[in-house]
Amino acid sequence: MSGSIIPLIITVLYMVIAVWLGVGAGKGRKMDSVEEWGVAGRSIGPIVMYLLVGAGGVSAYTFMGAPGWAYTKGVPVLYVVVYLTFMAIMAWYFGPKVWMLGKKYNHVTQASAISDRYESKSLGALASFVTSIGVLAYAVLQTTGAAYILNVMSFGKIPVWLGCILSLGIISIYLFRSGLRAIGITNAFQGALMFAVSWAFGIWATKQFTGDWWFTSVFERVREDAPQFLTLPGALGDMSFQFWTTSILISMFSIWQTHWISWMGAKSEDAIRKATMMLPTFYIVCLPMIVVGFIGIFTYADLANPDAVAIQMAVDNMPVLIAGLLGAGTLAAAMSSSEPCIHATALSYSKDILQPLFKLNDQTTGKLTRRLIFPIMGLIIAPISIMQPASLVYILLIGYGFIGQSFPAVIGMFLWPRATKHGTFWGLLTGFIVTLVFSVWIPHPLGIHAGIWGLMINIPTFVVVSLLTQPTSRSTIERFFPDMVDELYEESTEPTTKAL
Repeated sequence: MSGSIIPLIITVLYMVIAVWLGVGAGKGRKMDSVEEWGVAGRSIGPIVMYLLVGAGGVSAYTFMGAPGWAYTKGVPVLYVVVYLTFMAIMAWYFGPKVWMLGKKYNHVTQASAISDRYESKSLGALASFVTSIGVLAYAVLQTTGAAYILNVMSFGKIPVWLGCILSLGIISIYLFRSGLRAIGITNAFQGALMFAVSWAFGIWATKQFTGDWWFTSVFERVREDAPQFLTLPGALGDMSFQFWTTSILISMFSIWQTHWISWMGAKSEDAIRKATMMLPTFYIVCLPMIVVGFIGIFTYADLANPDAVAIQMAVDNMPVLIAGLLGAGTLAAAMSSSEPCIHATALSYSKDILQPLFKLNDQTTGKLTRRLIFPIMGLIIAPISIMQPASLVYILLIGYGFIGQSFPAVIGMFLWPRATKHGTFWGLLTGFIVTLVFSVWIPHPLGIHAGIWGLMINIPTFVVVSLLTQPTSRSTIERFFPDMVDELYEESTEPTTKAL
């Protein structure tokens, strides 16, 4: 199919359909409110919730980064399969609890719930900023992935920098218009497309290059030709057991702002529970794309861009129609995960940082929220994406380290009433600093993920400082832990609350 423009046309057609669906999702609704633009009026049912969260988690790294890691490293890529399973379990446990509290006390973001639980706007702002680093890193990953797709499908005629601008520009149209409703409806379409395309491509590639219809022969071939790809630390020797394991742990402990806001958009806690119970059935979309990466080991001697191995294989070998659908499916994966990251960051920055800082009323905050997507895209995501700072999966791993630092705050919200704003604040701050140092300047000492180092400082600080400072006021504990308040307070004790 060399030189054919048809795959690019199919890929671009997908973008047109996404705009049409996304803009239509908000038709007849007033979007200048946090409740409507931010959480879709809390009206999303279990099927759309399933596709919203599932497609948001299955992203450009699934179609590009994961095959790229399988191609260059081998089995270390299987950390993806393990951590997605744990994430589904965490979502099943925490999702309904988050929704019940949010519905009762009008929480919208994770940081707003933290502010309420610990009676500290400053703590909420810090949580918003720290977790946004990981969320924005994920948006960079998706935007870079989208740009790669357009570059390959156009045979280099669309440079990466232009691909970044095009993909973000398309998203901005329907995200500005319809908010979470646009994300929900486009993810439903994107999810179905991704699922069908990944399995069709995985089975086709297996048959094309091994003669069999199933994946067993792929791994037998790798075992014979390059067995170093089938054991840790992988073919490059850079994925030790410690780093592989701690990467899974930090991913499991990371409760994403995007997922939190998606849960807030559900129409009931039962809708979340049903959706999260079904999530593993969506995540099997990863498996055939990982297999494609293993096929690349014995079909491509040396690719300049390993993250593009699946797309390159399609362009070089597949019929134009199928290759175009793969391009569209991969672009769908990238956009479906970039949308909620941009949306969540704009919502949290306006609600949790700018509103308390400038004492804005709810109406002004609602108008500001969706307008923030433009500076976030133009000043943060686009420039970093154009720089192409690292492999797609590695960007994701770095992001998890920062998101995971909010986990102790979540534990204090649902499981430990003795947690205080001071303990949470200093735990989060020290964890953030350690994660930053061990991500940028001293990468992952002893092969342990920087985010786990951050938690090893964060959690003890959180516990010790909490035990040394006054608990949150009795009225707040009664709201969050009605059955445990008497255990925490003596009847004669009423602690005062001071602003942090």
